[in-house]
Amino acid sequence: MEKLQAEDARYLKRKVKGGSLDVHPTEKALIVQYELEATILGEMGDPMVGERKECQKIIRLKSLNANTDIATLARKVVEECRLIHPSKLPEVEQLLFYLLNRKKSGNDKREKHPPRDLAPFEGMELDEEANINRIDHYVELLYEDIPEKVRGATLILHLARNPDNLEELLQNETALGALARVLREDWKQSVDLATTIIYVFFCFSSFSQFHGQVTHYKIGALCMNIIEHELKRYDLWQDELQKKAANQNVKKEHEKAFKKYQGLLIKQEQLLQVALHLLLNLAEDTRTELKMRNKNIVHTLVKTLDREDEELLVLVVSFLKKLSIFLENKNDMAETYAVEKLARLLPCKHEDLLNTTLRLHASPPLTDESQRQLCMCILYHISVDDRFKSMFAYTDCIPQLMKMLFDCGESPMDPELISFCINLAANKRNAQVICEGNGLKMLMKRGLKLKDVLTMKMIRNVSQHDGPTKNLFIDYVGDLAAQTGVQEREEYVIECLGTLANLTIPDLDWELVLKEYNLYINLY
Repeated sequence: MEKLQAEDARYLKRKVKGGSLDVHPTEKALIVQYELEATILGEMGDPMVGERKECQKIIRLKSLNANTDIATLARKVVEECRLIHPSKLPEVEQLLFYLLNRKKSGNDKREKHPPRDLAPFEGMELDEEANINRIDHYVELLYEDIPEKVRGATLILHLARNPDNLEELLQNETALGALARVLREDWKQSVDLATTIIYVFFCFSSFSQFHGQVTHYKIGALCMNIIEHELKRYDLWQDELQKKAANQNVKKEHEKAFKKYQGLLIKQEQLLQVALHLLLNLAEDTRTELKMRNKNIVHTLVKTLDREDEELLVLVVSFLKKLSIFLENKNDMAETYAVEKLARLLPCKHEDLLNTTLRLHASPPLTDESQRQLCMCILYHISVDDRFKSMFAYTDCIPQLMKMLFDCGESPMDPELISFCINLAANKRNAQVICEGNGLKMLMKRGLKLKDVLTMKMIRNVSQHDGPTKNLFIDYVGDLAAQTGVQEREEYVIECLGTLANLTIPDLDWELVLKEYNLYINLY
């Protein structure tokens, strides 16, 4: 109707017909579907042109939350939106109730890939609230100078951090195209600008069904180039600082440079974190992951292990762990001395970093004979501390250790291997993993046949834990009791007796066991 010129008619007469209500698929909003009938009247008031058009209006509900009075809000919606007939009030209430519960239960079809989300970073603050209705204005800012571009990108980022806005933003090809263009052309001019725009695309990469759009704008390849450039800048900063530190005549200059370096480092690590997190999300597709490997992603990640920021390190180690399931990537890690670099992270006070590093460190290196001894020694020292024992239960470490134990056959075991296993067996959850399958049966077979003191010490540690693990020992009570003869080595008998003493099982008839195996005589 806007194409009609004012001189073509005296006035327009519009009539709105009642329509239907629905919920917006991605927003906390209602959609009113209605039919608009427009008639152009001539000079004498006679109809000249008639037109019908299907329309819709989106009503966003900012106040919908767990504390909302649904009935009151429904009445307010009907009163303020004349397109909704009062007879629709019950339907509005029902839709609001559905929206609220959809938010609570998370029954949205979108599936978020990463378990972690990026926290807001320095520079994201705004003095206004971003509004999806002003997206065109935000896009216009992307065509201005760098400060305006940063502001426009930040406003769009605030919208993108709300998943309800993503599909609407995705349909705005002008906005995404402008963001991709600005990132491609201006990322070297402003770290803040680069970080903010990558963060916008990271929000899309958090959902698998949006990966195609992120790939369409070649954001992953651009992130690889940006990360490589920033790591080179970091090396240059380090060299400059060392030169100034070596020159005692410019101490004040060095202090000033160091303060500037710290500020630059914070911004750079924010950029690295956002870019790597986006790449980790995209690596969900093995074809995309292969492209990253061809661009030396493993070398890039291992180089980043030299940094000190713990949140960044958690991300890097998580990425390496994901890549480690492929032999080619493990070979790359060996070439870049990943194990040695990971060793400096163990132990550490940051729980997430420690746990993630253990998951990576405890798996691939144990299968690599060239790295096994170093890895075993590191992990043994960690297992000495009771605070860290439980973390091994959630890695592939214990199954690998059990295989290594059984592969020894009747040959002597490496002291590091069995000592590590003895420490792990002192934890209840680890003991359960050790006993899975035929674990306990194989241990008992080796310990009893070879009269192996250290294997029996591991079994004794397993037996101390209450619950289903202890009940597995009922089948071995007789075998253990039979080991208490005077001809056996004292340290071996002590381990067997210690295991029996741990078996506080209500259904076990100890009087019968003592009599049958003459334990009264053996003990006194």
